[in-house]
Amino acid sequence: TSTKNPRYRDVLYVEELVGRDTVNTLPPATLEAFRDHGVPRESLGEGTEEARETLAHLSRCGIDLEEVTGRLLVEGVAQFRDAFDRLKAAIETRVRTLGT
Repeated sequence: TSTKNPRYRDVLYVEELVGRDTVNTLPPATLEAFRDHGVPRESLGEGTEEARETLAHLSRCGIDLEEVTGRLLVEGVAQFRDAFDRLKAAIETRVRTLGT
């Protein structure tokens, strides 16, 4: 998990996704940034009442959270699949090149 928007803290998604029994994957540069200046705290438990209010408001506005998260899941899995397929193809090409 790395921050794409340069206006955000480079450790934003690490700091805000810390919780009991959670796992977060991050690139080496983000890990080093968190080690350097990240603030470790169990952040997932913070602001839960405000989050519930926000979700209720979104629902009243016609935004279906299950639909949005379902679409994000499909798109995210597709991105990982595509990256894996490119990596696999590159390895296969390299193996064929070395074998000749």
